[in-house]
Amino acid sequence: MRQGWRWFGPEAPVTLDEVRQTGATNIVSSLHQVPIGRAWTEKEVRERQSLIETTPADRSPLVWSVVESIPIPDAVKRKGGAAKAEIEAWIASLEAVAACGIPIVCYNFMPVVDWTRTELDFVTPTGATAMRFDHERFAAFDLFVLERPDAGQQYSAEDRERARVVFEAMSEEEIAEITRIITSALPGSTTEPLTIPAFREKLVAYSGIDAARLRRHLIEFLEAVTPAAEARGVKLTLHPDDPPRSLFGLPRIASTADDYAALFDAVPSAANGMCYCTGSLGVRADNDLPAIARRFASRIHFAHLRATTREGDGRTFHESAHLEGDVDMVAVLRELVAEDKRRGAENTIVFRSDHGHRMLDDLDKVVTPGYPAIGRMRGLAELRGILHALGAPPT
Repeated sequence: MRQGWRWFGPEAPVTLDEVRQTGATNIVSSLHQVPIGRAWTEKEVRERQSLIETTPADRSPLVWSVVESIPIPDAVKRKGGAAKAEIEAWIASLEAVAACGIPIVCYNFMPVVDWTRTELDFVTPTGATAMRFDHERFAAFDLFVLERPDAGQQYSAEDRERARVVFEAMSEEEIAEITRIITSALPGSTTEPLTIPAFREKLVAYSGIDAARLRRHLIEFLEAVTPAAEARGVKLTLHPDDPPRSLFGLPRIASTADDYAALFDAVPSAANGMCYCTGSLGVRADNDLPAIARRFASRIHFAHLRATTREGDGRTFHESAHLEGDVDMVAVLRELVAEDKRRGAENTIVFRSDHGHRMLDDLDKVVTPGYPAIGRMRGLAELRGILHALGAPPT
């Protein structure tokens, strides 16, 4: 397995030399500066690739192995195959990536909001901070800040009352903060930042789109783009929903093993794969992570490895240290190693230590939420230790 590292580009707080110092060898990056929906050019991709792969004297080489992500425009999620211009632009971006020899593309199909949290610096017992999704605070935002018309029907009376109490106790600063976190796309998101009025308009645009229809739109997208990926030797990897359940009454269709099975049955090409994210899938207690890895082993080309801890009834959770929480990381890696060994050296799985606690010196620095250097380096070191113990030291 190959050690990856999410790098947000030359303006990122973590430099490429610092990535080298973590032991990572494979870069996971994207052209975040390109507006969503505009086709990437081969020139733009090669410029980023050159920045990553041109190795200074006496430095360890890095390789750009995964594009995370080529954003899928909202029109594709709402219209499916009818969004022809947007799909053609996406294929053009894929072709630019393939021309540069980058073999893996990650993407997601979450409508309106990408990965979602309510707190970015939840203080853990060690004094480090983590990201957290608080169901009651989220409901308070949905019901009393966004004031979504149908929201009251989608929460129980008990949930509504608890959300009201939480909202009434929130200061103006806290309301502004949760609004910023939820509406202003988090790092790496493939959705645009939104104002409250624009947020409401987006939700209205999804009226009548249920899970079956959204899944059909994803299948139509895959039917259009997978032949291009297959012809160029690129593996497409769908990231799970985060959290893996409906938000704002919107459907989510990449939350369970059955969701993925439906997509693989509909588009059986080997180029149609998954990004196996233990943090996203692990939020649901009914997702058996080792079983999912075993069932879809041949479809896993990219893995996000992190852990979460479910709180209370499980709807609230926070991000744990990589070997803590509700994820049995040893069992997960045992499955991934078994698959990796079956493949041989030419098609190994790229993994990265996903997210990380903000800790030590990073507590006093400007960091990218979810992507501090030290917390991710700790996670990568722990994952590397497991791999060595399993007799499969990573490259």
